[in-house]
Amino acid sequence: MEFSQVIKERYSCKKYDGRKISDEQLTRILEAGRLAPTAKNLQEQHIYVANTPEVLAVIDKHTPCRYNAGTVLIVAFNKDNVYTYPNSTRQSGIEDATIVATHLILAAADIGIDSCWVNCVDIDALKADLGLPDNEEILMLLDLGFAEKGAGPLPNHSLRKELSETVTYLK
Repeated sequence: MEFSQVIKERYSCKKYDGRKISDEQLTRILEAGRLAPTAKNLQEQHIYVANTPEVLAVIDKHTPCRYNAGTVLIVAFNKDNVYTYPNSTRQSGIEDATIVATHLILAAADIGIDSCWVNCVDIDALKADLGLPDNEEILMLLDLGFAEKGAGPLPNHSLRKELSETVTYLK
């Protein structure tokens, strides 16, 4: 699919038919995340794949927003392997994981897989229940799957501010 079409047509799916994506589709999506740029190329991201009934049930305990997706990616990063910017306390982990997540979302859309960025989740409880390492921070969950028939974007999906409202040219 043409990139401009991917970014125009992609929306946050909130109603899935429950089917899992194929292993080939999953690998293509994960590969796009692997190729995402990170500060100093530290590649601190760690993606967990949840697609078994048992693990999806754990996720359902901590968020109402799986929407029956057959696959959920948990996007995390290693807090011990981030770049600290010079003269700053700011670190690269959240932004790097966000870039990775964006790559995952756009790669999914490119191959016809619907997705939804989920951050309405009890991160600490989910992390504990799944036994994830203490040195990793979960950024978000990414629902992946196939939209249920009749599903579509929210009514306000296409509403966008004009560039003049969001961009300033400095002189």
